[in-house]
Amino acid sequence: MDGDQGGLTIERVTAPPPAAPRGRRIDPSRYARLALLAPTLAITLVCFVVPLALIALYSFGSVNQVDFNVFFGWTTGNYRAFTSSLYLHTLARSVVLSVSTTLACAVIGFTFAYFISRQSPRAQRLLLVAVIVPFWTSFIVRTYSWVDLLQNLGPIDRFARALGLHGHIDILYTQYSIGIGILYSYLPLMILPIYVSLERIDPALFDAAEDLGATPWRQFRRVVLPMAVPGLIAGVIIVGVPALGEYVIPEVLGGGKTLMAGNILADQFLQTGNYPFGSALAVSIMVVLMVLLFLLRRAQPAADPQ
Repeated sequence: MDGDQGGLTIERVTAPPPAAPRGRRIDPSRYARLALLAPTLAITLVCFVVPLALIALYSFGSVNQVDFNVFFGWTTGNYRAFTSSLYLHTLARSVVLSVSTTLACAVIGFTFAYFISRQSPRAQRLLLVAVIVPFWTSFIVRTYSWVDLLQNLGPIDRFARALGLHGHIDILYTQYSIGIGILYSYLPLMILPIYVSLERIDPALFDAAEDLGATPWRQFRRVVLPMAVPGLIAGVIIVGVPALGEYVIPEVLGGGKTLMAGNILADQFLQTGNYPFGSALAVSIMVVLMVLLFLLRRAQPAADPQ
């Protein structure tokens, strides 16, 4: 409104017209990220999601004992058959053996990784090469070598006799020989991630803890152990998961006398031809692994430093 009131000039202020709505801009970087993720997503879908879905689908089917054709009747009989004492005892034996060998690998691997991390850089490189050297030979050859070492009148038996121990060390083709084979085969996989965590510890932390009056045991408990937890958990997962479904070591060092979950699972697919029941076993083992991993993940915050 324009006007003159007492010498004052009042001008009308007109609001600017509303801006025209703009079209939604396309962010090229978003499509670039999706293009980079596409190969990984495709590999995950084809190599992991689809096979797991097929196994879950087969686990609810049934097989014709005459021509071994699979029928999908959506039955839970395969899971009910898994609850028999034979399979439950086998699964329990596999869990106990895998957990015990994983704990043994953790104790020995942590000790050796800590020893490596406290050496000079040159000595660390030499010791790491010594840890990796067994992987340069075939896994089957390394496993069969323990048959000669553990058999009666073998090197270990003769060494025990030389020490004056009476009787044979008859542990071949037992669960003890399987445990030794798993411990030997998977120990390097436990040492390496723990070493990576320990190697990152700043030596100044030990000097600071010592200046504050911390004893060596307190330094280990409050400095070393908390900072090694991520590598320790990674090693437990890397060792524990394949140890539960191990097939080659129980077959070679167990001699078919000690049944493990991996052996029964392989027999259902390769010999019996009962794909639905084998799939139910695979799904059940996978569920057990998921529960163990969940418990391990739940226990991780308790190990964090306060």
